Amino acid sequence: MDLTLLYDGGCPLCVREVSMLKRRDQARHGDQPKLAFVDIDRADYDPKAFGGINYRQAMGRIHAITAEGEVLRDVAVFQRAYALIGLGWLYAPTRWPLVRPLVDAVYGLWAAGRLRITGRPDLDTLCQGRSGCSTPIASTPR
Repeated sequence: MDLTLLYDGGCPLCVREVSMLKRRDQARHGDQPKLAFVDIDRADYDPKAFGGINYRQAMGRIHAITAEGEVLRDVAVFQRAYALIGLGWLYAPTRWPLVRPLVDAVYGLWAAGRLRITGRPDLDTLCQGRSGCSTPIASTPR
């Protein structure tokens, strides 16, 4: 695989996006897909197998791992994934110097509120009883 995306299988919006990416990847690449998907919400998610990205980190922001082992985060994940399915033009403007900081800021707001927006419990609640949740991510002031 060219890119392995870590996604939250308990998030309805995330699942919808993953479904679309899978369909586009299959339509474009057939039996040799470029994208793989790992549901980090599964109880058997193993951070060691995926760049050491623990549950708390993966739930806080989207991550992906390239075939070379490079870990991508945030908008860079979407840029790479969409390029691989032939829709890179949608994210091309997010690379522009004047647009990039704005897009990164908007994604940061989305990531911070994603659980609440989708009706999920907060991250501390989701982390109860899971490994990889012992170190909270530093919160940003509101």
